[in-house]
Formats: sequence, structure tokens, C-alpha cells
Amino acid sequence: MNHVLIVGSMALDTLETPFGSAQEIVGGAGVYASAAASFFSPVRLVGVVGDDYPSEALEALRSRNVDLSGVQVVPGGRSFRWSGRYEYDMNSAQTLATDLGVFADFHPVLPPAYRAAQYVFLANITPSLQLSVLDQITAPRFVMADTMNFWIESSRDGLLQVLGRVDMMLLNDAELRQLTGTPNLVRASQEVLAMGPRYVMVKKGEYGATLVSSEFSINLPCYPLPDVVDPTGAGDSFAGGFIGYLARAGVTDEAHLRRATAVATVMASRCVEAFGVAGLIATRPEDISHRYAALKSMVELSALGASPIGP
Repeated sequence: MNHVLIVGSMALDTLETPFGSAQEIVGGAGVYASAAASFFSPVRLVGVVGDDYPSEALEALRSRNVDLSGVQVVPGGRSFRWSGRYEYDMNSAQTLATDLGVFADFHPVLPPAYRAAQYVFLANITPSLQLSVLDQITAPRFVMADTMNFWIESSRDGLLQVLGRVDMMLLNDAELRQLTGTPNLVRASQEVLAMGPRYVMVKKGEYGATLVSSEFSINLPCYPLPDVVDPTGAGDSFAGGFIGYLARAGVTDEAHLRRATAVATVMASRCVEAFGVAGLIATRPEDISHRYAALKSMVELSALGASPIGP
């Protein structure tokens, strides 16, 4: 079975939302993505924590077939901490405090067994670190990368190098417009494709996601939920579900990319129903199957029957 290599942050988050709060719960892009991907494929995680990171959180990942040989534990170090607040518009967070701790000196070094990884997710870290990981991988089949507005502004040259070396770039709608200077998302997506990647995944929060290539476009709504408790990690859970499914399938044609986008949507929906990774950890295989089937019925035109005005 294909393994997934995930490189990203491991954090302790303090959150406030209109529906509650949580203090120093386990989070970070690498953790969310690994938890989601582990439902479909074995995961190899690369990250860094201090020795204050909860040991039970690491054991929970190991129990989900996540290999932590690439996680550096710094003796006496302080783990990355982030504090944020969400208002009723849950699409964006207000950052209250950031303490990088040991993450400030993170330099990912892949164990030898990791370097043959074929399916790779480079989560939101500096473009220079993403490039350093790419330099250590020997023959990847599918690499996807995430970024953020800060790197688009401060490390554009490095980000452009990343774009030339990955198969898929994940961007939310604001990041896509910032990167290209183009307000129309369709045109902006085509401009990013011209920068190098074969695919662009546009994350649109409560409005779903769109995968764009030069040959086709895949549009899916988000899974409708009565309760969204904490959107932190939704994008990373989406990415983990996507790359985990692709690694399981071992195929990256249009049909499997479409299914991967649906799987990703389901995993993001499981994430946001609880604080931190609790929603993902509580997920059962039958929960994924049920939501996948429901999402499939939502987007199949055949479910609507024949055209109301004729053939």
C-alpha cells in the first residue's frame, strides 16, 4: 500500500467561537492532515514539537497508523502555540497570539525510508522549507502544497519555485486573487496553472471547492451541516482526505480526482463538528461512507430525474 508523506505544523491551539472555547488543544496542519489521511493510507509525518506536547496525542496518531519517525521532539523546547477567535462568519479567524516555539527553527529532515514517498502533502510552511523537502524526495507521483497570504506577500519568489515543482496547489479564494491580482476565480485559476502545477484546488469555505486543470473542472458544494463548532483545520483535513484517498487508489485520473475531492469534502465536514481533532478521531468508516453517499446524491443530476422541459 502507498504511504502518504505529510510535512507540517504540530501545535497547541486556544480557540474561541460563538459556540464555545477550548484551551491548548492538539492542532496544527500536519496533525489535522495526518488524522484525515490515516483513514485511507498509512501516513509518515514530519514535524517538530517540544517535550511539552501531550504524549497521549502522539500515541493517538500512532494508533491510527501514523509513523512519527520524522517528528523531532526537542528536549526542553516549547511547542508551537496559536490562539484565535471566530465570529459568526466562520470562514476566517482573528489571530490573538502566536508563539512559534520550536517551530521557528524547524528544518525538516526526512528519514531515509520517507524519501521514496510517492504521495506528498506539503502543508502551510515557508516556501523555502517546502523546496527543501522536495529536494529530499526521489521520485514522487503526486505532490500537493498549501500556502497562505503571508507567504504570497513575503516569499513570492520561493512560492513561484514551489508552483513549478508540484502537481497541485491549494489556495482559498482570497489567496488565489492575491497571488494573481485577478478578481475572477476562473481566470485566476488558469493563471496559476500557467505557473506550473497541473491542478489548482480552490477552497471556498462554506461554498465548497473547485478543482481546476487545463482540461476539466470539478465543482463540489460543502457538506451541509446543522452545527459547525470549530472550522480550524478544515482545510488541512480536506487536504489529508484528498491525498490519503489518492494514495489508496494509486491512480490520479479525472475520475479518481473527482472522488478524492468528494472524500476531502467529507473529511472536512467531520472536522468542523467538534473542537480540534476530536471530530476526526471519533469518525468511523461508516460515517465516511454515509456522507460520501449523501454528497454523491446531492451532485448527481440523475437524482433529479428527467428534464422538466423535455429530453
